[in-house]
This record gives sequence, C-alpha cells and structure tokens, in this order.
Amino acid sequence: MQRRDFIKQAGGASLALGASTVGITAAQAKPVYNWKMVTAWPKNFPGLGTGANRLAELIGELSGGRIQVKVYGAGELVPAFEVFDAVAQGTAEIGHSTAYYWKGKSETAQFFTTVPFGMTAQERNGWLYHGGGLELWTELYDQFGLVPAPGGNGGVQMGGWFNKEIKSIKDLTGLKMRMPGLGGEILKRAGGTPVNLPGGELFTALQSGTIDATEWIGSYNDLAFGLYKAAKYYYYPGFHEPSGTLEVIINKAVFKTLPADLQAIVLNACKVLNQDLLAEYTARNPIALRTLIDKHGVALRAYPDDVLVKLHRLAEEVVSELGEKDAFSRKVYTSYREFLRQAKEWTNISELAYLRARNLPTT
Repeated sequence: MQRRDFIKQAGGASLALGASTVGITAAQAKPVYNWKMVTAWPKNFPGLGTGANRLAELIGELSGGRIQVKVYGAGELVPAFEVFDAVAQGTAEIGHSTAYYWKGKSETAQFFTTVPFGMTAQERNGWLYHGGGLELWTELYDQFGLVPAPGGNGGVQMGGWFNKEIKSIKDLTGLKMRMPGLGGEILKRAGGTPVNLPGGELFTALQSGTIDATEWIGSYNDLAFGLYKAAKYYYYPGFHEPSGTLEVIINKAVFKTLPADLQAIVLNACKVLNQDLLAEYTARNPIALRTLIDKHGVALRAYPDDVLVKLHRLAEEVVSELGEKDAFSRKVYTSYREFLRQAKEWTNISELAYLRARNLPTT
C-alpha cells in the first residue's frame, strides 16, 4: 500500500510537471515579430529620435518581447522623406514622421499634422481621439495600406530664425524660408519662397545662405541643432504650427497579422508616446530658451500684431481652399472646423481666461 501511494504521488507530480512544461513550451512557441522602424529624424536626436527609440522599447516591453523593433534614423535605411513609401511598400514595418511631409501623396494629409492659427496640442488630441479625427486619418491612409496613430506633439512652436528683423509683412517678400505644410503656402502668398528640407540639413542650409530663414520645432530642438550659430533673431509665436502632431505609421498588412492583444499593445504604446513627448517638450523648451538667450545671446522677438493679422487672413484662405479640394477634403475640413469652433469657445473661458488671470500683477 505504501508502494502504491508513493507511485500515485510520483505520478501526480509527474503530471503536474508535465502540464507546467507544456505551458512553458506553448508560451515559448508564440512567434516573435522582428520589425524595422524608419524615421524622418536624425538618429537619437533629442525628442524626435529618442521618442522613436522610446516607442520601440515600449512595444518590446509591453509585448513581453514578442515584438522586437530596431530603429533606423533618417538616411540609415531610407532618406527622411521616403519613410512613407518605405512603410507602405514593406521595406520597414513601422515609421515615425509627420503627415504634412506627404502632401504629394494627399494634400489633405496636412490637416493631421497642424493647421496654422488652429488647434493647440490639447485641442488636437481631443479632435483626434474623441472628435473623429483619427477615424478620418485612418480612412485616408487606408488607401496606401497604412495604419496611422498620433506619435507625439511639440506643442506651440517657435516662429523661426532670421538674420533680419521682421517689422512688416513686406520683410517676408523674397525670403527663402524652410517652412513645410500649410505654413509654407501662407509664406508663399505673403511673398516668400517656402523650402522643404529635413531637419538634418537645416543648419548647413542656413549657414551657407541656401535659405534665409528657417523654423524647426522649438527651443529644445533648435538648441540641439545649433541654429543660433547661423541666425541672430528668434521669433515667436509659431503661427504656422500651434501644435505639431507626429505620426506613427504601420504597414497595414503586417499589422493585421498580429494577434488582437499585440495590435492593442502597439496602438496603446503610440498613445503613451504621444502624451510623453508633449510632456517632454513642455519640460525642456523653457530651459533651452533660457540657454539660448542667456548663454548664446539670441535676440528674442515677437512678430508684430499687424503681421500676424495679415498672416491669419492668408491662413483662412489657404485652409478653406484646401477644404474644398474634393469630397474627402471637405469632410476632414468640416470635422476640423467644427471641433475647433467648439474647442475655442471652451478654451477662451478656461485656459485663456486662466492664463490672463495668472499673469495679472499681484502688487
């Protein structure tokens, strides 16, 4: 009887061990997906490049290592302005860039980066996540075999770097300035010449005189590029980009091969990055601006009000014309315009009113 009990106990232990082993084997048998991420930014560039790295790490960690992402900076696998095609064609599974770079694919894509004199980052996230914006973006990119997701935001940008003061709208006449997207079209109508260059080429182009002026993002990134060495005057506000949504693009066919849990992990990792990058820029921009002024002697200037009023009028023309390009553009424009109208009504009595109150003198 003792022998029988021993055999039964040993058999039970063996069965338990066997079940455990089967469980481990099944877990280990889950496929590992090796992805390449191409970006429009220099490798490890503060905010943008390091944000792409962070996204790759997040996807790996949240998936328990089931998705491994290797990041390539601009020019390592493909040039900065070929990220869209690389992901659409399957050269890479995922990309990090911004939608207004792809106006040659669809002019409507520009709505999903920024609109001059339009929504702030907070308002834009409201439109994308809860106002139908992301659904429209998804509908647009579906024809290219891509899945888009917001992947960061720099907040209100700076107005740009110049080697002369901007005292009137006439000072923009003939000015060759790096300014992509709808802001570039506004500059053109104001008499300037917009030039679209990737970030990694800005300093050389400005220093050599290929361009007369440039905007990039904000003080955090402008300091990193050393733009203060090539231009004296630093203008604000960034009327052309009151917020700049970065994008994550995923090859749709590849995305659909993922099980549902991994699809959710990838999209939620993008959400984490979207919020985290905005927080990073909010923390780093003030410090960098103070460094530019105190250490490097940059001359900070505000655009004159009459210049901003003229540019705002031109912006309304440009944006409304884009909104009438075709039926889908009209659909996106209507959605954007209606959300902005509602958002402004609230923002004016909340954020704007509070900021005014905060700046009232207390003595």
